[in-house]
Amino acid sequence: MRSVDEHQRVVAAMIRARAAVPVPLTDAQGLALADDVIAPLSLPVFDNSAMDGYAVRAEDTLGATPEHPVVLPVAEDIPAGRTDPLTLQPATAHRIMTGAPTPAGATTIVPVEATDGGVESVQIRQQALPGRHIRRAGEDVAAGTTVLRKGQVVTPAALGLVAALGLAELTVIPRQRVLVISTGSELVSPGVPLQPGQIYESNAVMLAAAVREAGAAVVATPTAGDDVDQFTAALHRYVAEADLIITTGGVSAGAYEVVKDAFGRQGMQGDEGVQFVKVAMQPGMPQGVGRVADTPIVTLPGNPVSALVSFEVFLRPALRTAMGLPDPHRPQRTAVLTDTVTSPRGKRQFRRAVLDVAAGEVTSYGPPASHHLRWLASANGLLDIPEDVEEVSAGTRVQVWDLT
Repeated sequence: MRSVDEHQRVVAAMIRARAAVPVPLTDAQGLALADDVIAPLSLPVFDNSAMDGYAVRAEDTLGATPEHPVVLPVAEDIPAGRTDPLTLQPATAHRIMTGAPTPAGATTIVPVEATDGGVESVQIRQQALPGRHIRRAGEDVAAGTTVLRKGQVVTPAALGLVAALGLAELTVIPRQRVLVISTGSELVSPGVPLQPGQIYESNAVMLAAAVREAGAAVVATPTAGDDVDQFTAALHRYVAEADLIITTGGVSAGAYEVVKDAFGRQGMQGDEGVQFVKVAMQPGMPQGVGRVADTPIVTLPGNPVSALVSFEVFLRPALRTAMGLPDPHRPQRTAVLTDTVTSPRGKRQFRRAVLDVAAGEVTSYGPPASHHLRWLASANGLLDIPEDVEEVSAGTRVQVWDLT
């Protein structure tokens, strides 16, 4: 059987980064920058007031106290957005609002709280210090400065910065576009009454959520029965829109394995087709990888736990790497196992677990079988048990994938 590490390398090599593109700011959040961002102007753009108050010369407020205020005539009113240049004359004040341009000649801003708030004239009730409450042009960003680096993920704060710099677009690595196809004639959509032998489709919902959580986009989530024509019709309907195809089900050794039937039971080794392999892991042994019309396809098992664990092990790291996103791999932690667990020799087991990071402990959670979805939904970790280990005793330090 193929090792987990080898299959990870095969899958990762199939998934390629998309070419960088400029996108509007509204579409850039969560994506990695393809280039450095250079400030085209300074921030602040001009000297401006940090307070609602009065622009004055500091020397004109000497000796001001609540008992003996300095009274100055208010020569101008400066709201934020006023664009005509103003000059403050000695022994006068300009009433000014936060963000409004500081008039030439002003050396300080007196907060309105230190005055009587006058409009025609103002009583200044404390002596002002030079330079107080004035935001100087360029004190945050100087024009020509590199403000964001290539590879940095675009956050709300980053968007605020580039918008303040007047940039309407950012050049980013686009999201991977993923098509998720669930297979099985027994599957029906949630909300539809079940007939005998039917089950509700859950893999597409689950994997689409995992794709989005990894930072990628979902093209569509069709379901196909165990019919090759139906499956290939769903495949080819969306393949041109996708950078990656994920299928679930139809890859085991029984009859009615529609994915294997569509690509040939033994798989194909050429430029197009799927190679089906057994990977030495539990859950998730039957896997497949290949191309359809030059689009990578990864075929996962149909049991829900196998499907999601396979996504975590093989696809999440490859997708995030292709998109240039940080931390492609889940954090690997060492913790003390609180119970004894067994594992099949020759297979690397990924077992659901509850991890207590603060205590440095981990407990296996639920049975290891791949249909026990309930336990995976409440787990926050995966025990990573090496393929040559059959039993791990309580008290042993083990490796855990932190899923939080």
